[in-house]
Amino acid sequence: MNNAPLFRGTISPVPTIWTTEGQLDPVGMGNMLDFVINGGADVVFCCGSAGEFSQMNDAQRREVAEFTVKHVAGRIPVLVGIASCSTDMAIEFGLHAKKIGADGVVAVNPFYAILLPDNIALHFRRLAAALDLPIILYNFPALTGQDLSPAMILSLARECPNIVGVKDTTDTSRHIRDVIAAVKPVRPDFGVYAGFDEYMLETLIMGGDGGFPSALNFAPHIPVGLWKAFQAKDGAKLIELQRLLCLCPPMFSLESPFYAVVKEAAKLAGVKISTHVLPPAVPLSDAKRDKVKETLRQLAVID
Repeated sequence: MNNAPLFRGTISPVPTIWTTEGQLDPVGMGNMLDFVINGGADVVFCCGSAGEFSQMNDAQRREVAEFTVKHVAGRIPVLVGIASCSTDMAIEFGLHAKKIGADGVVAVNPFYAILLPDNIALHFRRLAAALDLPIILYNFPALTGQDLSPAMILSLARECPNIVGVKDTTDTSRHIRDVIAAVKPVRPDFGVYAGFDEYMLETLIMGGDGGFPSALNFAPHIPVGLWKAFQAKDGAKLIELQRLLCLCPPMFSLESPFYAVVKEAAKLAGVKISTHVLPPAVPLSDAKRDKVKETLRQLAVID
């Protein structure tokens, strides 16, 4: 068995770029993808939380996935989000991802209905059986209402070889630590990734494999630099970059959902995109946009 995880480093959760009419903007989306790739992202992730999957209809999700795979054109791997409350629908999104040439999929546990833990695990086992693709579990209990426990993740890692990792979007490093401790001795090739920007360094130190930092969309030099500094064992650089990365979460919380924050930050960073978001999300007010500018100045992204 190859002990290296299939995906490592910085995975960019790219926003979806829309026209003001709410249609996919291919020029803007292409600009966004090129920006993160040129910025050093190791992997692109579309149709995730930051990609507004929850506001998109099925046709839009397929369109965005197809465009992303085609535009990236093999420069780096592409992961496609297949989140759904329905196991059958998640499988359909996964089969589509396979058809268009995606390198893997990311699957959140079903939300809204409260499920027994055994039924959550059954959802993922069914995905693994139906999809001939690498699957990354997506644990986001603040939004799904239910946690993927380290014991459940271990069980799925043991049973399903094509479940290759977990994006652990929990607001504590303890959960990430416990997942690493439980799974890595059994599946050293199983990737463990921080979902929140500020936990990426801790995840790496504890034996994890990277993260999904939203900062990649407007300040790629920070998370990419952190990943490179970790590999080079450059402690001084790690401290400098971690302090900068920790300035981002307060900015993300300016608006909920945070889609418009990321898009405004990317536009201010020079990416030629529209900042339109799908309802019920709303654009930033002038006051909030000013606060984004203030943070970007602290990050040395703008003057």
